[in-house]
Amino acid sequence: MLETMRANDVGSIVFSSSCATYGVPTRLPIVETERQEPINSYGRSKLMAETILRDACAAHGLAAVALRYFNAAGADPDGDCGEEHDPETHLVPLVLQAAAGLRSDIAVFGSDYDTEDGTCIRDYVHVTDLALAHVAALSASQLGKFAAYNLGTGTGSSISEVITRAREITGKRISETTAARRPGDPPALVADAARARAELKWAPIHSDPDRIIESAWLWMTAHRKSAISG
Repeated sequence: MLETMRANDVGSIVFSSSCATYGVPTRLPIVETERQEPINSYGRSKLMAETILRDACAAHGLAAVALRYFNAAGADPDGDCGEEHDPETHLVPLVLQAAAGLRSDIAVFGSDYDTEDGTCIRDYVHVTDLALAHVAALSASQLGKFAAYNLGTGTGSSISEVITRAREITGKRISETTAARRPGDPPALVADAARARAELKWAPIHSDPDRIIESAWLWMTAHRKSAISG
């Protein structure tokens, strides 16, 4: 892809990277200078791509920005588009599928982490805020330079907290089961997004956890209406 960009005089790229490149952080919230030691294949693949982009900037004058998403979640506020994976792996839609009766329960992988309630903590950021960050990153990219930015809120929510809020927002019963920890799941990932705020003039204005769950629920109830009603 980078060779095709060079051949067609496309000098800038914004790459969707991930907080998974950090692995288990040494401190919270996580800053961009935190060591990158991923503990799963997804994080390793993102770090490899960042390394290639960094080298291309130095060798060919490319302008590259890597946006390190924390936990992308939520849906279009009008319910026109949303998250749809098969199989689904993300927490918020899985929890809402349980609320909608599309699955029997939600499995919580690990209840003995070193967190307040024993479940993993993640920093959830609304997809609308991520989209706005991409626009800002295109304007901020500089030829010959690689830059990386964390995209998150600076506030973490545990898995148990997300399930509790989903129960309250949907008014539905959500059964949960406890399963063993999954390899490659850090206990907590929370962003320090000060660099994005300062250099991209970006702020997560749509990323309140309740707003994320509400928008995802609107999408699910509209998109899966026949399945839910049946």
